[in-house]
Amino acid sequence: MATASQGKLKWTDRTLIGVPYLWLLVFFLLPFLIVVKISVSEMEVVTFKDLLTWQDGVLQLKLKLSNYLFITQDDLYFKTYLASLKYAAITTALCLFIGYPFAYFMARASSTVQPGLLLMVMLPFWTSFLLRVYAWKGLLTEGGWIARLLDALHVDQLLMAGGLIPGPGAYLNTPFSLVLGMVYTYLPFMILPLYANLSKMDMRLLEAASDLGATPWVAFWKVTVPLSKAGIVAGSMLVFIPCVGEFVIPELLGGPQTLMIGRVLWDEFFANNDWPMASSVAVVMILLIIVPLAWFNKAQAEAQEGQR
Repeated sequence: MATASQGKLKWTDRTLIGVPYLWLLVFFLLPFLIVVKISVSEMEVVTFKDLLTWQDGVLQLKLKLSNYLFITQDDLYFKTYLASLKYAAITTALCLFIGYPFAYFMARASSTVQPGLLLMVMLPFWTSFLLRVYAWKGLLTEGGWIARLLDALHVDQLLMAGGLIPGPGAYLNTPFSLVLGMVYTYLPFMILPLYANLSKMDMRLLEAASDLGATPWVAFWKVTVPLSKAGIVAGSMLVFIPCVGEFVIPELLGGPQTLMIGRVLWDEFFANNDWPMASSVAVVMILLIIVPLAWFNKAQAEAQEGQR
């Protein structure tokens, strides 16, 4: 009986572990491999040549790598990759700066208030993403009440000094409007993981730190922040990764100064109808995200093993 129970438990464990791997295989790895195949294929109007050909008893593998070489030679792709990473990093930092205090306040609020605060964070998801971005166009355009408020507070002078807008009152189609739109859109993705992490923290640790003479500020930096590291990492990844490939917000709120890789992908796919080139750009973008993430996860695992 014990052996049968153990065997059943092992089968259950394999199933629970296998389902996420199957999901990743079907919805990530297979589509990614299809994109890789297109990136090294040669296009014939609306079809692609076969990579493997059999002719006169010879099996040939033909891979077109010129697209990847072109990416390394053209400054446009380097600049757009760099711009995408830069704006994604700025958005992530701002979301963390704004979201951490909000998540901290939510986690420390009374149990009767927390549902209402959580509802406030999730409320924007009840409205279409596209409508919310379009709304910001109306708010930031000349005559919009956000634009008038910024003018009244003389914020435009500070933004001009930082090079975020070209002139007084010109908020739309600038780096400022792009970052503002992305921070507004992705802020909930930072708050929710932080709140989930902070709400589970053992408050007795802060009491122990206070008993040992730590001030509230020291206890925050020495106890709360290290214990919320998992939430910080999760929230940062949830914000950074989609921001790198963002297309809608740069298209509607950005401008010529804010060309990102999502716009380049759109142009290659639909304007130039060059699917192999667009797929090559997409593969490089994915590698730029996955490789640092894999290295970071490996370093995290090694650090945890070292602590044990």
